[in-house]
Amino acid sequence: MGARMMGVLSIRNVLRGVLTAGILALLPNVTLAQASDEENGEVIYAKRCLQCHGEDGDGLGPAAERLNPPPRDFTLGMFKFKTSAFDDDIANDADLIRMIRDGMPGTAMPGWSDMLSEQDILDVIAYIKIFADLGEEAELQLDYGTQVTSSPESIAAGKLLFEDGERCTECHGLEGKGNALKKLKDDNGDRTWPRNLTKPWTFRASNDPKDIFTRISVGIPTTQMPSFADPKSKKKLTIEERWNVANYVASLAKTEQVVHPDNFVVQASRVEGTLPVTPEDELWGTAPSSTFIMVPQIVGQDRFFTTANDTISARALYDDDKIAILLEWDDRTQSIPGDPKAISIADEEIFQDAVAVQFPQSMPKGMEKPYFLMGDAAKPVNLWRWSSGTTEDPETATIIDAIGINNQVTREGHAGLSASGSYKNGTWRVVMTRTLKTGSPENDLQFEEGRFVPISFFAWDGSNSEVGTAHAMTTWYWLQMTPRASSKPMVYAIGSGLLIFVILLWWGRGASSRRQKSA
Repeated sequence: MGARMMGVLSIRNVLRGVLTAGILALLPNVTLAQASDEENGEVIYAKRCLQCHGEDGDGLGPAAERLNPPPRDFTLGMFKFKTSAFDDDIANDADLIRMIRDGMPGTAMPGWSDMLSEQDILDVIAYIKIFADLGEEAELQLDYGTQVTSSPESIAAGKLLFEDGERCTECHGLEGKGNALKKLKDDNGDRTWPRNLTKPWTFRASNDPKDIFTRISVGIPTTQMPSFADPKSKKKLTIEERWNVANYVASLAKTEQVVHPDNFVVQASRVEGTLPVTPEDELWGTAPSSTFIMVPQIVGQDRFFTTANDTISARALYDDDKIAILLEWDDRTQSIPGDPKAISIADEEIFQDAVAVQFPQSMPKGMEKPYFLMGDAAKPVNLWRWSSGTTEDPETATIIDAIGINNQVTREGHAGLSASGSYKNGTWRVVMTRTLKTGSPENDLQFEEGRFVPISFFAWDGSNSEVGTAHAMTTWYWLQMTPRASSKPMVYAIGSGLLIFVILLWWGRGASSRRQKSA
């Protein structure tokens, strides 16, 4: 009887444990508050977080001035990406776990899941809350209602709402590329740029329609992104309308011009006819596009950590005499020095937008390339540079000879280089054209079919005060002029076939003659 009773008690204990675990799983915020260790959180914070967020959690760590966007100020007790209701200032613990575990794309905040255990993350959250004396949990939660499945009808409805009364286009632009009509700042006075909705990999909290719905509903506290669930807002949207807008935003994601790590060659296609000299020419649709990551120039003096551009796409075409390269990159502002509207949106000082293509001055031997940051004395480079112009001066195309980032000389002549640019709905498109051969092979790269030529790119966003050494850049990639179709392989194949036929015929006749003699 005693053994049976012990067995029953053991089963009850197991069931009680399972039930308790289930209840705690449904109450994650309570669990986190009870399971955290603030002292351990302080140790981890000092080792992993202090450099950016500061000793006092105010976002003023030693690295803060070089980060864009700046680190979160924990003393405010407000977090940007939360799933609690828009009118509840407190974020859910699950929101904080997600940010620490997964990081925030497009920022300097990394994901810590490979270095911190789940318990470590809970402990850090407990310590972070001390900075703003956050003891309670969020009481009001976001109402998701019934999710509207994405469909052509939902996307079309969302597009109308997105554009209606400039509800979203005022900041995000007509095509969602973030080309704002006004200058935006957060509650701390720091410059903020609207999200480019066509680049979902930069979304801080994923581009899943549910996460997009959350941002539309809750807004982004401390920024000018409002809540469209706020009944006091004139631009308020119902739950169904917010789902439609979320589906539309998700549909804006680029599917062609994305970065593929295995794509490192710009393939120049041959044109039988006239090369396109404008970005709008339909012939560009026949050229494959290659898209590359751009990073801030933080190698040479003066370093610049807060560039605005993050990718650039290139296409190329050529004929018997010239090569043409089309460059495309998203730019939230058309920088026009002298234009009052452009100046009102720009950062501290406005300069021209610009882009440059870099080539070695002469073909390197083997796989050896010049120094990627504008060459050096041993291996000079040429820069084909286009600048957008001002209210008084037109766009320009120049060739720069460089032997280092601080040792550049602009040529008086253009060596056959021409360029034309156009800006529309947050995107620059620039065509650069140059002759395959020039009169000075000692100073200019001479293009040949089939050869792999090193190529890289630079870009300047004038509204982001980018000029001189302050720019975005890529590493070296390759450009290849795809060899034209040739009849030689066919001729060789036919010749080889005829030769084999003759040999077989000769061998057959010889064998027949030998058989006749032996008979």
